[in-house]
Amino acid sequence: MTLSRLTRGYGAWRWLGKMLLLLTLCPAWAEAAPLKLVAIGDSLTAGYGLAEGEGFVPQLDAWLEANDPRDVEVVNMGISGDTTAGGLARLDWALGGGADAVLVELGGNDLLRGIDPAVSRRNLDGLVGGLAERGLPVLISGMRAPGNFGPEYQQAFNAMYPELAEAHDALYDPYFLEGVTEDRSLWQADGIHPNAAGIAVIVARIGPRIVELLDRIE
Repeated sequence: MTLSRLTRGYGAWRWLGKMLLLLTLCPAWAEAAPLKLVAIGDSLTAGYGLAEGEGFVPQLDAWLEANDPRDVEVVNMGISGDTTAGGLARLDWALGGGADAVLVELGGNDLLRGIDPAVSRRNLDGLVGGLAERGLPVLISGMRAPGNFGPEYQQAFNAMYPELAEAHDALYDPYFLEGVTEDRSLWQADGIHPNAAGIAVIVARIGPRIVELLDRIE
């Protein structure tokens, strides 16, 4: 065997060795990373008062595993007591770990504090607009104002969700608590937060909308 043939043979084995090393160090080549669905919300998203595994995020994660073939990681960016202002302020932090799609569930604490709907709208506009600028598909899940603040407040608050969804080409879910409001057996003792069974109702209802959201990922 000539020296040139030996050299060529050695080079081929060296190249193969490098490729095997890269595959060992970079398993992402062999298996795609999961899609990241970031849920930005308040205590309803965070899982307030519920045991580990009973909150909205882990239940949604389990629902997606059972009902969608894609590998999806649901990231819990819910903070109890958060308002629309808080959600806007922590947008960059919430997306710090990466995101492929975002669910926005905010507004309940604005209602509890009687915040002017114009302020809440401005905050949500900035939040959803910031997500749109990043090219992220968004699902906005709304809240409903009670009548005790007066009809003008109620109309202005309720209208901001569908109007902002249309303005930013986001998906729209009218009411996060749809299906549990009238059944008090689905609530925790505080009367404000759903229990695990109530969360299961919410997840089963909103799950198909989440699948639509994931379908928008490019």
